[in-house]
Amino acid sequence: MKKLFIFDLDGTLLDTVADLGNSCNHVFTEAGFPTHPIDAYYKFVGNGIAKLIERALPADEATAENIEKLLPPFRAYYNLHMADDTKPYRGVCELIAELQQKGVAIAVASNKYQAATENLVKKYFPEINFVAVFGQRDNVPVKPDPAIVRDIQQAAGIVDTAEIIYIGDSLVDLDTAKNSNVEFVAVTWGFCPRESLAENNPAHIADTIEELRAVLIK
Repeated sequence: MKKLFIFDLDGTLLDTVADLGNSCNHVFTEAGFPTHPIDAYYKFVGNGIAKLIERALPADEATAENIEKLLPPFRAYYNLHMADDTKPYRGVCELIAELQQKGVAIAVASNKYQAATENLVKKYFPEINFVAVFGQRDNVPVKPDPAIVRDIQQAAGIVDTAEIIYIGDSLVDLDTAKNSNVEFVAVTWGFCPRESLAENNPAHIADTIEELRAVLIK
C-alpha cells in the first residue's frame, strides 16, 4: 500500500460543475456575454478559473483584458455559491475516511484557486486530516506542472515517488502524475470522457468507487 495518496478535487472528489457553470453564467450575464448550458462546462473546466473563463468566452472576446476583468466578480460570486449544488461523489467520503484510518498521508491537489479549494475541503471533509490542501497559489505553476506534487511530497515527508499515488479525472491530472513520476489512477465519473483517459494509458482506470478502493487499498 502506498504511503501518500494525492487526490484531485473537481471531478474526482467533488462534482462541482454546476456551481462553476452557474457562477460563470452569472458574471457573463452581468458583463453582456453569451451564457452556456451547464453541460457545456464539462469541456471548459480543468485548468483553473482564468482558463475556464477564457474557454467559455466567445473566441473574439477571450482577451487577457476581459479575463482579468471577469476574474474578481467570478470569485466573489463563486465564494458565496460554491456549495449550492456541489456534492461529493458516491462513496468518496467513506473511502477517504478508510484511508485515514489506515494511517496513510492524504492530500488534495487542485487547479482551483487556493481559498476555494480550502473552503470546499473543509466543508465536505471536515474530519479528514489532510497533510496538504493545495490549489492554485500565487507564483506557483499550476498542474500539469509537477510543483504541486513536489510541495505535497515535501509536506508529507515522502522521499521516494514510488510511495505516492495520484488520483484524478482528467488529462491534466494524468500529465501531472507523469511529470511528477508518480503512479496514476484515472477515475471516469468526472469531467473527462473515459475514452480520452484510456487512450493515454494510465496505470489504472476506475469506473466505480469500488474499483478505486481495490486499487488503493491492498
